[in-house]
Amino acid sequence: MTDWQITATTIFCEAVADEVTILVSPDWTVKCTGLLKYTSSRNASLELVKRSLRLRKSLDCKGIDCPSITGYVLKLQAEENRKSARAGEQK
Repeated sequence: MTDWQITATTIFCEAVADEVTILVSPDWTVKCTGLLKYTSSRNASLELVKRSLRLRKSLDCKGIDCPSITGYVLKLQAEENRKSARAGEQK
């Protein structure tokens, strides 16, 4: 069981060439501001295409399967597992 209400990190996401914030709730649900910003509507998707053309670089939000999101969640889960293992040793 986590002892936090929400945790977040801000990273530079290469997939959208922008800073994004990854938010994780105690039930392990995840939100990414890049996902919300660049895939929420047709206009948002077009904005990503325009950025891609402007930067001359292929940009493509991977959605919830993004390695940055997965990596952050795995890091948090490992921290929680270490905490619970230490708590179990102290009992």
